[in-house]
Order: sequence, then C-alpha cells, then structure tokens
Amino acid sequence: MSHLTQIPASRRAFLGLAAGGLALAAAGAPAQAAKVRTSARIVILGAGAAGTALANRLVERLEGASITLIDGRKQHLYQPGFTLIAAGLKPGDYSVSDTGGWLPKGASWIEEPAAEIDPEAKIVTTASGQKVAYDYLIVATGLKLDYDQIEGMSLDLVGREGIGSVYAGPDYAAKTWALMDRFTDEGGIGLFTRPATEMKCAGAPLKYTFLTDDYARRKGTRGKVEINYAAHGGSLFSVPIVNEKVRMLYEERGFNTVYNHVMKAIDPGKKIATFATPEGDVEMPYDFTNVIPPMRAPDVVMNSPLPWADRWVGQGWVEVDQYKLRHRRYPEVFAVGDIAGVPKGKTAASVKWQVPVVEEQLVAQIEGKDSDALYNGYTSCPLITRIGRAMLVEFDYNNNLTPSFPGVIAPLEELWISWLMKEVALKATYNAMLRGKA
Repeated sequence: MSHLTQIPASRRAFLGLAAGGLALAAAGAPAQAAKVRTSARIVILGAGAAGTALANRLVERLEGASITLIDGRKQHLYQPGFTLIAAGLKPGDYSVSDTGGWLPKGASWIEEPAAEIDPEAKIVTTASGQKVAYDYLIVATGLKLDYDQIEGMSLDLVGREGIGSVYAGPDYAAKTWALMDRFTDEGGIGLFTRPATEMKCAGAPLKYTFLTDDYARRKGTRGKVEINYAAHGGSLFSVPIVNEKVRMLYEERGFNTVYNHVMKAIDPGKKIATFATPEGDVEMPYDFTNVIPPMRAPDVVMNSPLPWADRWVGQGWVEVDQYKLRHRRYPEVFAVGDIAGVPKGKTAASVKWQVPVVEEQLVAQIEGKDSDALYNGYTSCPLITRIGRAMLVEFDYNNNLTPSFPGVIAPLEELWISWLMKEVALKATYNAMLRGKA
C-alpha cells in the first residue's frame, strides 16, 4: 500500500534520485587519510553497523595492525527497516543479509559471542573459552531487548493475542504487521508505549502509532479505532521543540495520551497491560499493542568493569567520554553505537557520525598524538507521521536542531522528501557506511 503508487512514475523516479543524491551527499565519502603503520592488536566486539563500519575503515587506515571482530551472529540486520516491514511496506527479508559479506578481508572474524571482558589484563574470552589479547578494544555490541522485565511477556507471544513487537527483529516485525493490518480492519483499542530505559531510535514508538492511525484512516475504520499512547515520562520526545510538535499532532489526530506510565506486566488472556505510575499501578486494556521492552547492555558488558557506576544504573552502558567516545578509566577502550554510555546517539545515523570519531581518536592514540575529532551527539530520526510523509528530525547533545539540508528540508514539516529519505535513500547510505565509504 505504498504511497509511491499514487504519483506518476516519472516524478517518482525523479524524487527517488533526488532523495538518494541528497542522502549520499550528506553522507559523503571519507577523506583519504594517510596510512599509519602499527602492529597494534585491535579487537572489535560486535559486527553490527558500528563494528563493521569501523573494521572497514581501520583496515584501510592501518598498515600491519591485527584487527579481530568477535560476534556469533551470522545475519546482519538493517534495523531501520523494521518499521517499514511492520507497516507492510517491505518484505521480511528486506533487513537481512550475511554478516560475513560486509566484513573486510584484512580482518579476522571469530564467529562466536564474547563471554568475558577483562580490561585490566586486556583480554576478551569467547563463549568457547578462547582468550583474545588486545592493545585496543572497541565495544560495539549493540544492546539487549530485555523482555523478561515485563511480567507475562515473551517473544513467542508476538503475533498472537494482539501483541506485536517491532523491535524484536524482521520476522517479528512481519508478524506485527499482520496483527496491525487486521486490527485496522476490525477496530478496537490500540495501546502504544515505550520503556523508561535508554533505547534505540526513540522515535520508533511514535512513528508506529502514527502509521496505525494512518492505515485506519485509509481503510475508513478510524471511527472504530481508539488509540492510546502511554508515555514513560512527562513528554513524548526528549527534544522540547520536537516534543511540542508531536504533542500537537497527537492531539490533532485524536490520540489519548497519558504520561509517567511504564509497562511492567501484560496479561495476554485478558488483553490488559499493567503500568507503574507515580500514583500506583494502572491497568489499560488493548486489542492491539506494540510492546517495546526495557533495553540494556548485553550480559558480557553488564558483567564487566566497563559500565557507568553512577549513571543509567542497571542499564550497563559503557562509561565513555561523550565527545571522544573513549573509556574514562581504561583509555585503550572505546565504545560506539547503542552500547556507548552517552546522552544521545542510539540510531544508525548516530553511528555514522560516531565511527569516524573513534577512528581518529584511536589512530591518534596509536601515534601518541591528540585528536580534535569529537562527537557532538548528532542523532537523526526520520519521524514518519503517515504513509508518504515524515519529519526529518536531527539534533545534538544540546537539543539543538541540526538540519543537514537547511532551506531544502524543514525539520518539523511533514514532507514527502523526508519520507523518501527513510524509505528509499537511507538504506543505500547505510550500506555505504558499512563499507567504510560514508
């Protein structure tokens, strides 16, 4: 049901090329830096977006280095595509490729998970007991979806009893779409939430609420659909100006919003979710819900000395300087991507900006120099508001809007070109980033 079918093919082609060109221009190819000769042993934990992009860049940048990736996942998942799958716009395999196909020939891949990190001895132990020594460690493990923290919830419920979960993976996103499609045919109560922890792509809960509403309107069933959104805190989005825009759109489209509600339990048989609130537990009914679990560091990081002790307690994000992405207690350790303990930056677009900073900081350290490469918290969220319309929201640590295309794409306007950036251009830019070319 893509809105692409509603405009002439010639215009579709033009806009698609224009959006793709804009995205790739924004990405840009990294400048060719001089090679640095070193015998350093570099271990990268995780072969997702951040780890793969860094491996490709470091193989080109360093001559003589030993670069080893440790990751047991055989499939690479293009996570920005999950929402499109859950909206029925892309097939389930749209987000799936082979991990090994993205990795550079100049790096080694240990195809098993890491089990232990010892930053004092500078050793990573794998699940099979293999010990891998390093001079520099880059933690790029991603995060863990902690469904166990919601009583009564398990992944085998997704696709049944009105329970969807877009974040869980491409197969689960496809099951969520099947449920949402049926729900917007039949009507009922839709319940949408987000967790109180830090999370990847905090705009995704909002955009899926918008998409459900839009499908009901297109089908002529909106009068049979009640949409309730339970915000985890006192706002819908962390950036005040974006929060106000979303609040206005939610009100305009008839969503019922409650604040300071954190899902703690779900009863699939009764179709009731229980929320912790400042006034005590509250039950809310649903016929369809998109469950988004608390998110935290994977066990291998949680159980290591690397997390913050006094920030994001219990979540396990790696304690790094928010600008240099270097560990504050172990200077030979860096973190990049979702696992980095920084105030913003759990999106694929953030990875694109973080990876060059880690590269420059690491290379400078190898050379015994300082680097002025800093990460400013850049985060991007193509916030879909309906099929064929989105707001391209970009911001930094200070909640300043940082538009990549000023004068072309207004960040708080629902635009067709912003939709194209999400549906058409983003994946090509992402793939270029994986290859170390953007």
